[in-house]
Amino acid sequence: MSAGERRTLRPDAEAEGTVELDPLRAASPVVRAFSLSVAEGDARGLSWKSSSERCSIGSHPSNDLVLSDPTVSRFHCEITVAGRGARVRDLGSLNGTFVDGTEVVEAHLKTGSAIRLGRSVLSFNLGEKESTIAQSAKDGFGALIGGSVAMRAAFAILEKVAVSDATVLIEGETGTGKDVAAEGIHQASPRRDANLVVVDCGAVPANLLESQLFGHERGAFTGADQRRVGAFEEASGGTVFLDEIGELPLELQPKLLRVLEKKQITRLGSNQPRPVDMRIVAATNRDLRAMVNSGQFREDLYYRLAVVRVRLPALRERPEDIPGLVRRFLQTFGASAAAIERLTRAEHLSALARSAWPGNVRELKNAVERSVVLDQPGLPPEPSLPVSGAVDIGMPYEEARHRALGDFERRYLTAQLAAHGDNVSAAARASGMGRVHFHRLLRRSGLR
Repeated sequence: MSAGERRTLRPDAEAEGTVELDPLRAASPVVRAFSLSVAEGDARGLSWKSSSERCSIGSHPSNDLVLSDPTVSRFHCEITVAGRGARVRDLGSLNGTFVDGTEVVEAHLKTGSAIRLGRSVLSFNLGEKESTIAQSAKDGFGALIGGSVAMRAAFAILEKVAVSDATVLIEGETGTGKDVAAEGIHQASPRRDANLVVVDCGAVPANLLESQLFGHERGAFTGADQRRVGAFEEASGGTVFLDEIGELPLELQPKLLRVLEKKQITRLGSNQPRPVDMRIVAATNRDLRAMVNSGQFREDLYYRLAVVRVRLPALRERPEDIPGLVRRFLQTFGASAAAIERLTRAEHLSALARSAWPGNVRELKNAVERSVVLDQPGLPPEPSLPVSGAVDIGMPYEEARHRALGDFERRYLTAQLAAHGDNVSAAARASGMGRVHFHRLLRRSGLR
């Protein structure tokens, strides 16, 4: 979606169906239980036992483990257990997270690890008992597919929340399918017969975003030669999907909060509040809790948006889903029977499953399309880049130059995003370009 535009999906738009999966290996729907005890600090003696695979820790009452310690940030860190291991991740806390005396951003934990948060010290214990993760019985939700434990767990939440009218926050890295999940929520909801209006908060310049969301009256500003209905009114009876909500300018956040609280909007250039009836689904590739800690995102708005949080796993966390995804994309792009046989050989799929896929499902989809269009003999985990100093003289100069520049652009943008935690604004600044231009390059490279 280009700057200044928003997208409306009409109720008669068809969603893609699901396909049968053939996982490389089955994952276990259980995780090891773990516990925490406060060894030092104001809450010394306090203990906590897990009931799921995650534990958020901080001073705010909404955390799983609440520490009444002024040196602990509102959202300080999060512990996650997967398979037989555990990790702790700092959430941009003020005083940092230390594991066994070393400050960390993210680190593995073992039984006996000492985790220091401000003046508080926690002792971590990874038990032998296992707890079961709630999963969907289905291999898909809307156009999302996946038979892995991680995806079935996400589907279980999506299925329940879709039939409600709750506000949903979808979290996940770039390319994990957050927009597809949002469309699935809308299509499975009682609001499916009305519009789904999509607004990408990261692609629209800040000075135009307010008009995109709330609309404007004629003469509201220079160039406003006619009245315009905003996304919240256009979605009447339906759903507004706010993509990249972490890019919403701070000055617009109170206005969005009022929409969530009062179900009213006021167009630019008007003093007349107007009632709106729509549901909001938001998505982000950033951790809004860390943004709350740093003052970049309003705490009250975060809670209004995160009534239900759904995390979509990165593709590297669910490699067993890659065969089914490859088959889906081969069907989508009309691959020949010979191409399907060639690209779905067991050794080839195993190689794909070992790739990191920094662009996640979107990157895999682009790779499949490239292989089908160019009739490549295989499906490389990543686009090949000419070896430094070597050139391919088997194609015309302009074609070779265009391909090399395209590969460079994609890798450069991916590296900048990775270096800045998927923060588009920060990556754009480091690249010496505006956020809108950077976002346009992301779309051109298939990274958005």
